Amino acid sequence: MEHVRWTAEPPTLRSPTLLVAFTGWNDAGEAASQAVKTIAESWQAEPLADIDPEEFFDFQSTRPHVRLVEGGMREIDWPTNELSWASTPGGDVLLLSGTEPQLRWRTFTGEIAALAERLNVRLAIALGALLADVAHNRPVPIIGTGTDQRLIDRFSLQRSKYEGPTGIVGVLHDTFANAGIPSASLWAAVPAYLPGAASPKAALALVERCAGIIGSPVDVSDLATAAYEYEREVDAVVANDDELQAYMARLDAYTDDDDDDDVEETEETQAGTETLTAEELVREVERYLRDQGSG
Repeated sequence: MEHVRWTAEPPTLRSPTLLVAFTGWNDAGEAASQAVKTIAESWQAEPLADIDPEEFFDFQSTRPHVRLVEGGMREIDWPTNELSWASTPGGDVLLLSGTEPQLRWRTFTGEIAALAERLNVRLAIALGALLADVAHNRPVPIIGTGTDQRLIDRFSLQRSKYEGPTGIVGVLHDTFANAGIPSASLWAAVPAYLPGAASPKAALALVERCAGIIGSPVDVSDLATAAYEYEREVDAVVANDDELQAYMARLDAYTDDDDDDDVEETEETQAGTETLTAEELVREVERYLRDQGSG
C-alpha cells in the first residue's frame, strides 16, 4: 500500500462493510457520491486514510483547484479518494469516496483491495447511478448486482451478465474477486431527460438501500427535503414544456402497462422502490455503460 497515506491510526474493526462511490462516469446525477456523503455525515465517519493522487490522475483532465485561505495564502486542492470509518448498530463501516482516476487502474484498485484485506472487510458495496428512461415522479429504480451466489440470495441481487466498456467500479469488482473479497453493486436510475441535474431523490434511494443492507438507520431528513424540492422543481419545468409532457406520458403508460402485467410482486416492488422489472433495469444499465464507453 505504498500509495495509501494514513491520516489516523487504523482502528480495530469488526468485519466492516466497505461502501465505495466515485464521481464521474459512474455517478449520474451525483447520486452515488451524494449517497456516501450523506451516510458519512449521518454516522459521523472519521477520516482514516487517502490515496496519493500523483500516480493515478492526468491533471490536465482532472485539474486541481486553487483557493485562498486565511491570510490570503493560496492552497491547492488535489483530486482525492478518501477513506473514513464509522461504528454503527449494524456493524463497523468503511466509506471510500472520491474521483475516478484516469491512470493505472490495476494498481489503484489493488491499493483499495489491500486496504480492505488489512481492515478485514467482509463485504464491499460499490454505488453507481445511470441515465435511463425513468420518470422523476416515480419511485427510483435500484438494481443490485453481484457474482457471489450467497450475496445474490441474501440481498436479492441480480447476477450481472454485462459485456462491454467498464469503469473503475467494474475493475474494482474484478480486483475484489481475485482477492477473495465478496462485493456487490447498487445502481440508481436517473431520468435521462435531466442529464445535468443533481438527483437527491436517486441519492436517497441508494442511502435507504445501503442502510437496509447494513442494518443501521441513516438521518435522511435533509436529503428527503432536497428530493421533495427536486420533484417539485422538475414538475414545474415539465408543466411548461409540451415535448417533456408527451415524453412523460409515454413513460407513465409504459410503467403502468408493466404494473398491470406483473402477477407476482417482490417485497421491494411492494415497498415502492422499483418500477421496472429487474431484467429491464439490467438492460438499462448495460445500455448506459455501452453508450458511455462509445462517447
